[in-house]
Amino acid sequence: MNSRLISILLVALLITGCASSGTTVSDSSPEAAQQAYTQLGIQYLQAGDTVNAKSSLQRALTIGERYAPAHNALGLVFQAERDFELAEQYFKRAIELEPMSAIFHNNYGAFLYARQRYPEACHQFSRATEDPFYPARAQAFENMGRCYIKVGRLDVAEHALRRSLDLQRDRPFAQVAMAGLLLDQGNIPEAVRLYNRFRAQVDARMAEQDANSLWIACVLPELIEILLWRQLTGCYSEIYILIVKSIGSLRSQSSEC
Repeated sequence: MNSRLISILLVALLITGCASSGTTVSDSSPEAAQQAYTQLGIQYLQAGDTVNAKSSLQRALTIGERYAPAHNALGLVFQAERDFELAEQYFKRAIELEPMSAIFHNNYGAFLYARQRYPEACHQFSRATEDPFYPARAQAFENMGRCYIKVGRLDVAEHALRRSLDLQRDRPFAQVAMAGLLLDQGNIPEAVRLYNRFRAQVDARMAEQDANSLWIACVLPELIEILLWRQLTGCYSEIYILIVKSIGSLRSQSSEC
């Protein structure tokens, strides 16, 4: 799953938090009108119409400039348009107005991750996980784990991925990423268990293979044979030790069998 897909998923998460009964802007109160214009802007963004998305979101901010969801949505719009400087300004403004909003931190983190600004992204994802009532908290932990893998903090990455799976056990990316970390540690039985759970989702067409999962599929049969031999003989062969030590570097260099 690439960083572009992360952004798409985060847009979807934002949309699910909005009412979806219609696109008519109510004038019952300024707050209701702002929410309706923001919802309309997000729906335009989902349809790929960034021009009308911006128009609707600007109307929301005309009613009141301090409406953080509209700033956050404009960040997503300008990110889609690849106007990264403006996107960042709106993401930051949304967080300035509502510093405790998990979804704003998550969206800004996805933006930073896509820009390969990994340390900053990790911080934002970490902030997003702090809200225990955030509906997408499992996604935030998964993003955090993905990010810390990028910066080489594998201990923090493992903690984040485990938390993601604690909250939602069938998250495909978290399963594959965690299986990869376990292979790096030589923990083949747990890696197999997680990967088999992922494969069941693929077979049920609930998930898709990517380069990392296919690589794991390539190496697991060989490692299982070595593990069985080790268990039968009670020996730690030099071959086994060398494979475990090199598996992380091999995984980073190749995604083909």
